[in-house]
Amino acid sequence: MGDPVAVEEPPQSEPRNGPDQILPATCIKTSEAHEPVQLQITEEGPASEKPVSVHTLLKEIATQHSKHPALAIKRDGAWKFWTYEQYFNDARTVAKAFIRLGLERFHGVCIMGFNAPEWLISNFGAIFAGGLTAGVYTTNSPEACRHIAENCKAQIILVEDTTCLNKFLAVKRFLPEIKAIVQWSGDPGAPGVLSWAELIAIGLTEKDDQLEERLSLQAVNQCCTLIYTSGTTGPPKGVMCSQDHLTWCGRQYQTNLHRTVAGEVGVTYLPLSHLAAQMLDIYLSVTIAATIHFAQPDALKGSLGKTLQEVQPTAFLGVPRVWEKIYEKMQEAGSQVGGLKKSVATWAKYHGLNYYNALLDGRSLSLYESMCHAIAKKAILNKVRAAIGFNRADYFVTGAAPISKDILNYFMSIDIPICEGYGMSESLSMGSICYIKPGLYKAGTVGKPMSQITLQLKTHPSCKPGEGEIAFKGRNVCMGYLRMPEKTNETIDDEGWLYSGDIGSFDEDGFLHITGRIKELIITAGGENIPPTIIEDHIKREIPFLSSAMLIGDKRKYLSILLTLKAEVNLENGEPLQELTESCQAMLKEIGSNVKTVSEAVAEVTDNPKGPLSSAIQQGIDRYNKEYAISNAQKVQKWTILPQDFSQFNGELNNTLKLVRNHVLEKYKDAIDAMYDPNDTIKAQSNL
Repeated sequence: MGDPVAVEEPPQSEPRNGPDQILPATCIKTSEAHEPVQLQITEEGPASEKPVSVHTLLKEIATQHSKHPALAIKRDGAWKFWTYEQYFNDARTVAKAFIRLGLERFHGVCIMGFNAPEWLISNFGAIFAGGLTAGVYTTNSPEACRHIAENCKAQIILVEDTTCLNKFLAVKRFLPEIKAIVQWSGDPGAPGVLSWAELIAIGLTEKDDQLEERLSLQAVNQCCTLIYTSGTTGPPKGVMCSQDHLTWCGRQYQTNLHRTVAGEVGVTYLPLSHLAAQMLDIYLSVTIAATIHFAQPDALKGSLGKTLQEVQPTAFLGVPRVWEKIYEKMQEAGSQVGGLKKSVATWAKYHGLNYYNALLDGRSLSLYESMCHAIAKKAILNKVRAAIGFNRADYFVTGAAPISKDILNYFMSIDIPICEGYGMSESLSMGSICYIKPGLYKAGTVGKPMSQITLQLKTHPSCKPGEGEIAFKGRNVCMGYLRMPEKTNETIDDEGWLYSGDIGSFDEDGFLHITGRIKELIITAGGENIPPTIIEDHIKREIPFLSSAMLIGDKRKYLSILLTLKAEVNLENGEPLQELTESCQAMLKEIGSNVKTVSEAVAEVTDNPKGPLSSAIQQGIDRYNKEYAISNAQKVQKWTILPQDFSQFNGELNNTLKLVRNHVLEKYKDAIDAMYDPNDTIKAQSNL
């Protein structure tokens, strides 16, 4: 493995005007990597911009900002930097090495590891060489690695360390197309595996001829990147992104997020296998010549805060769970403060939230309110922002999952206003967004449609009046799913509409509300369609010591719900532990329960169904039933506490922290059945 191999030359008849050429195409979608598609270019507006290749994008920025720092990572206690010139040159070197190792056009280059300069350089190198970048989540099983490598016909595998390496080695016998494996951190963990230094050395010995030949064959309307979906309802699908998708959408991100050129600083920590992370940390960052700092691999286990404090980014993206973790830490810290300090903090947060409420309502603050806000900001709020690491950040974003109004209001009260956005991998994460401006923000919504695309609600039998399936159209719509023509045609119609599978509605002010997901709808025995996430979020809001909730009721006579408590996790592997978090224990103590572990809580509700813990849960569910359930069918009748919180470690959450409902249904079948009479379930009719 790793020995240079001969590369088959392309036919001379292929157009060689790349990498910025547009090849003739007859269709707007495809499931084959080599097939070009029609670009949705318009005569005017943002979608009329001239297409640019990924190579041209990075080359131009490297020319214009050659000495500007592009990448920074802390190794051996010191920050190591790459300038944009070095970034571009290293990517070309890696591309030449990939070609020498036998990478053929439109074959996969799988990258598995925590965010690092080598990840980004390999990404560009694969694209420059005509391959397909395919990020692989570090939490993937060996079988999931095999599925991705088989689907994209991977020939080069890059891994961070021996843990990632061993997952591919476990299934390598099923992957005959692999020509080289590279490990970028530490000594190679198996014979024949190349080190990063060896990869660079191979590239440096190669001339530019073959790379330039590959670039001349490229087209902006062909696939260059695959984003594998999380696979909540089946095997991951490879979302096909063209070069135009990545470069055009990067420019639109700059517009939508109001970013400046050569003045932004970011921290990358979310998995680069995810589309939003790639668009922000790679393509937007290159478009605006930003400096990207890499968090440590244990970022989400505790070290992210230290990196943020050191780097002080100018903007920050956090999925809801990240914001919730920051919130919980701050709540725990706040619980240790009492007396005058607590009163001052409460006063400051009141005036922080009042300022934004007035701004969004278009109302001017009174002189007294203005003075109070100025004092609160200088004395308290600025210090809180700096302590988190947001001293110079002016833009905060969340997406990928619902976030509660309480969390949004809390951060707004400490001068960290979070903009909620909506999109999907298939739409290049472009859809709708909120802005902290009058008429452009409404908590509990995902904002208004972005101006560069078209977003409509399409009729669907599962939707209620005023609702529809959210659909996108524009230059942001992906090419299709790799080697999945049926799934591609199900998702993208012949007119170019991308059907999201999400149910939404517009309110009277034009804000988009996500009300459910078609595949997750619960259809009760009475035939009523019920979106579970809305009910789950309401119940978690009413019962703040809960961590997760999953609604049950498909083909049942009534709804029930599975609940988990907030518990500590093993910082090494993410396994949920039995010990309840400090904040959870404190909340339980307030209601008269002294339990300290999940097992103690389960025992208490079992042995004492009228005790303080059971009563608090039932009262929260009663409040939901009374205030929010819009029909008797949407009322929750029974509940149970599970012996462990949901986690990636145990498979209840996927790589983007979304609930894998089918897995939970199978795992806790007995607990679910115990909440129902066996005769209450609708019997499936036999087709025999």
